[in-house]
Amino acid sequence: MNKTIGILAHVDAGKTTFSEQLLYHTNSIKKRGRVDHQSAFLDSHLIEKQRGITVFADQGMIEHGNSTYYLIDTPGHVDFSPEMERAIQVMDFAIVIISAVEGIEGHTETVWSLLKIHQIPTFFFINKVDRTGADVERVLTEIRSQFTTEVFDISSFDGSNMSEELIEFMAERDEELLDYYMDKGSQPTLWIDKMQEMIRSSRLYPCGYGSALQDIGVKEFFHCFDHLTTTLYKKDEPFSGRVYKIRYDDSGTRITFMKAKSGTLRVREELMYGNGDMEKVTQIRKYNGTQFQQVNEVNAGELFAVTGLTNAAVGDGVGELLEKAEYELVPTLRSRVVLEPRMNKKDALTFFKLLEAEDPSLHVTWEEKLQDIHLHVMGKIQLEVLREIIFERFAIQVQFERPEILYKETIETDTIGYGHFEPLRHYAEVHLQLEPGKRNCGIVFESNCHTDDLSIAIQNLICQHLFEREHHGILTGSPLTDIKVTLLTGRAHNKHTHGGDFREATFRALRQGLEKVRNRLLEPYYSFKIKVDIEQMGRVLSDIQMAYGEFNTPETIDEKAVLTGKVPVATFMEYSTTLASFTQGKGQLSLTFAGYYPCHNEEDVIDRLGYDKNADPEYTSSSIFCAKGAGYTVTWEEAEAMMHCPKKAGMNS
Repeated sequence: MNKTIGILAHVDAGKTTFSEQLLYHTNSIKKRGRVDHQSAFLDSHLIEKQRGITVFADQGMIEHGNSTYYLIDTPGHVDFSPEMERAIQVMDFAIVIISAVEGIEGHTETVWSLLKIHQIPTFFFINKVDRTGADVERVLTEIRSQFTTEVFDISSFDGSNMSEELIEFMAERDEELLDYYMDKGSQPTLWIDKMQEMIRSSRLYPCGYGSALQDIGVKEFFHCFDHLTTTLYKKDEPFSGRVYKIRYDDSGTRITFMKAKSGTLRVREELMYGNGDMEKVTQIRKYNGTQFQQVNEVNAGELFAVTGLTNAAVGDGVGELLEKAEYELVPTLRSRVVLEPRMNKKDALTFFKLLEAEDPSLHVTWEEKLQDIHLHVMGKIQLEVLREIIFERFAIQVQFERPEILYKETIETDTIGYGHFEPLRHYAEVHLQLEPGKRNCGIVFESNCHTDDLSIAIQNLICQHLFEREHHGILTGSPLTDIKVTLLTGRAHNKHTHGGDFREATFRALRQGLEKVRNRLLEPYYSFKIKVDIEQMGRVLSDIQMAYGEFNTPETIDEKAVLTGKVPVATFMEYSTTLASFTQGKGQLSLTFAGYYPCHNEEDVIDRLGYDKNADPEYTSSSIFCAKGAGYTVTWEEAEAMMHCPKKAGMNS
């Protein structure tokens, strides 16, 4: 049986040490490494060894009983959480490590939220019970109050005999079991199978405890884990899988890591992925740390890597699985790359594009006008690590400007945008209705255009143009979002319409519509959860208000106040330092991306960014018409009256 398990935690909770113990006790490694000794098996990268943190989601293999385990040790620092989320999507089970001293910390909340979103069955291991201040019962109480009441201590479970307390716990949550219990008591015939099913369906969360560093309780916990986890992969179905990681080896070979969801994949077979690309698999590799073994085939449930796929992207479905994965964690900061004067910028861009293939959240962009490279990041630590990676891999020194907030733009009212593109021997016209969309839903398209006006092929082409790139707003040039676009009508010419004409007309229609309505600047917000002593609550509430945030009614748990709400990233991104200062490090702060909402200081940001909507080289709101064999430009104010198609009422008119 193949099982993929992920080890997740807040930084310094001990997950890498826990992983080392699992590998050692299953004879996967001969000697246990330590993070502080720079000898951990899964923290193999030099940067990880030097910094003592996990940066990359690397995998080990464990053979135990009748199962093959693929063990993924994930980053615990918030700056590398997109790497963690990509790994989560291929996990069968997760083990969340929580310190018995610190309890649930900020990033643990993020981990738990992602596991719930992606529906990953989860075990808890309360670590560091040997340390002063450790309190297992307090942590269990925190898990029950903050995460789930369906957690159960399995430290006394030996894999076969079930305590009366556990049986009653399960029976209370399942009518079939309750009836069985009332009729036949606690005979073990049904209980293990049912417990496995309840864990798979996230109706039961087993919890153990011990010390990974002192090797207390880890072996016993994994013994229970092995008995209580099953997977249901089907080998006899067509092959399907999911890409979760891209890496380039020292020779420049692109390696595509994936999880087999069903069926069998063999070397030399052609594999479909992404948007219908088809390429031949030239190698299949099974990795254990940095080492790999070449194999001829892999089956459902296995983690592996292939060579031969030149364009596969992280999140792509492969084989029978076509849909692309969606991710919750997105960077909210943007930074400009500062290169040495001698460095060719286009060569540097090539290197950054390789890094983007490995980490799509970087979203590397090239600004032609300024000859600048920009990228998206989660925080300052990520930039420090990127600088080291770039020097190590490409032997170039780079710096990064101070990260800036990533803004977006939207509209407040409905309008219709008109675009016409008719230089000599070209022709396209497009009418688009623009409506404010649901917040944080991006751009949505539908067509209300009759096929007598535009063929289905051209309607699909217009849709494709709307989604082929991010579109600039007119306030700051930031990406447009949260807009519903409806194609009302348009016109082509049998002789003069050529490739690219409808792109021009579509972009001009979109831009012309923006010129006619109230536009709004949006900024990223955090959802926050802050836990402090009750007497410190007033200070925190005042800080939230000063940061233009909103908070819900405070809750009190024992002597603690728990505050939740949302707040702009721009005003709160450094608050962890402030909180740690006045709470002497005892305050807890969890920040997760909450989406985009109206900017709290819109006018100041617009003035500071100084975007000139009339000087954007990629966009114009004017249209081009033709008269006497020559094209001429018509401004957006006058273009609407000159359109060739009769106006059609919008869908909500």
